[in-house]
Amino acid sequence: MLSKIFIKNYILIDELELDFADGLNIITGETGAGKSILINAIDIAFGARAGREVIKGDADKAVIELTILNKKQDVSKLFEENGIDNCGEEIILSREITKSGSRSRVNGCLVNQEFLKHFRELFIDIHSQHQTYSFLQPKYHIILLDAYAKNTCGEMIEKYRTEYNAYKDMISKLEELKNSADKTSEQIDFLKFQVNEIDEAQLTSTTEDEELNNELAVLENVEKLKDLTGSSYWTISGDDGAIMDGLLQIKMNLAKASGMDKTLEEQENQLIEAIEILKDLSSTLREYSSSLDNDEERINSIQERLFLLDKLKRKYGGTLESVMKQGETLRAELEGIEFSTQHIEELEAKIEEARKHLEILAGEISDERKNYAAVLSDLIVEKLEKLELPKVRFEIHFEKGELSPNGFDKVEFLISTNISEGLKPLAKVASGGEISRVMLAIKTIFAQSDNIETVIFDEIDTGISGKTSQSVADEVKELAKYMQIIMITHQAIIASKSDRHFYVKKTQQDRTSVSISILEGEAKLKAVAELAGGEITDESLKFARTLITGG
Repeated sequence: MLSKIFIKNYILIDELELDFADGLNIITGETGAGKSILINAIDIAFGARAGREVIKGDADKAVIELTILNKKQDVSKLFEENGIDNCGEEIILSREITKSGSRSRVNGCLVNQEFLKHFRELFIDIHSQHQTYSFLQPKYHIILLDAYAKNTCGEMIEKYRTEYNAYKDMISKLEELKNSADKTSEQIDFLKFQVNEIDEAQLTSTTEDEELNNELAVLENVEKLKDLTGSSYWTISGDDGAIMDGLLQIKMNLAKASGMDKTLEEQENQLIEAIEILKDLSSTLREYSSSLDNDEERINSIQERLFLLDKLKRKYGGTLESVMKQGETLRAELEGIEFSTQHIEELEAKIEEARKHLEILAGEISDERKNYAAVLSDLIVEKLEKLELPKVRFEIHFEKGELSPNGFDKVEFLISTNISEGLKPLAKVASGGEISRVMLAIKTIFAQSDNIETVIFDEIDTGISGKTSQSVADEVKELAKYMQIIMITHQAIIASKSDRHFYVKKTQQDRTSVSISILEGEAKLKAVAELAGGEITDESLKFARTLITGG
């Protein structure tokens, strides 16, 4: 349940902190005072859209923070998956809206919209006029029914949808195969030519062209390389006057000198190392020079290979790597075409088998739905009768349609509020007041089965008065025994049932601002009296006292 809300720089609120009570929390105020501002703030904290326009005046940011007391839901897995500390019953949910965006946190950890969607489903249910519109749409009715039947149908529907998604994937694959099979013989021949052209090149390395170009550069400069490396060898180790002869003489001199001065031993050793390195270099140059040979046949072979590789690179992507990848792609496409006819037949058989099994599963789900629909209809009628619709009839109508993610059922809520009229779609029959009562009935039934701790009603009493208001008040008060209710109302009878009464007031002096206060005792009495009579009089105060005390 919601324990506390803190708001700062939000729309017309400078700063506000309120504590919610268990049971029934009522919000009232003058027309245009901004009673929905509190509900909207809670909605935004739980992830509803919020733009920079909600930031008050010249402030940099708006902040909404909720303290939630969790007494029913197991959030350990959800928190663990999102790296959130589980601090026991108390959970802090905050939303910060700036001019460039917004950030949401749970227990100080940043969370995304996907997390908030799951989190919201666990803790809060907000009914607004927008949701009333949704309730009138037949496409929403099957969602409501499945939510009610989730304990039995939940796993069945989940299994069905897994198989349905696989079934749709097979249909998509079949369409791809058929499109491939529709290629002309000329297109297939060209595809074969491309695959053969790449395969015949027998590519094994993505750097073959670089290696061949380097080898070609060597072969085309054999004479120069032989001259350069051969003369270098002779300069180092050739006849008299070569570098090596001079170094050996220096070595002999240093050997004699180090015998006379030990400090020269290091220089002698350095020279010895240099001579050994130069010997190795001399040997390498001699072998390299001797190995060089004019190989015109190899030059021609490399040039032909490079010509082929350049042609492939121009046609298939510019590099040998892209040529090899394109070859794999074309080969797979060709294999798909060559075997498409067989694949199509096999896949069509699998699709038909999957369709038949989905029909069976959808039938089983439909049977369960119909059982729950009968129970839900009776419960809704029972609730509506208590809400002053004594002649109401309610039925959940089924039609069989095509297979869809929900099975093959088309579900629509039908209602008749007058004994002389037949059942008709909810949207075509119910008045505003009747829709509100249907909503309350459904919310009451669903809220108790969902274990949601907080249900918020934004002006659910629209279009009702008199005895009906008393029935709605009794139903809401009864519901508040099982969960926390936060409700905006214009009805004195409903307001009188509150466990905590919030009063919204707008002031316009130097600037417009909204304040929310908790009313108790005489202040609450006057607020209920004003709701009852439009103004505070002895008669309205007496009536309000009767409503509050029940006597």
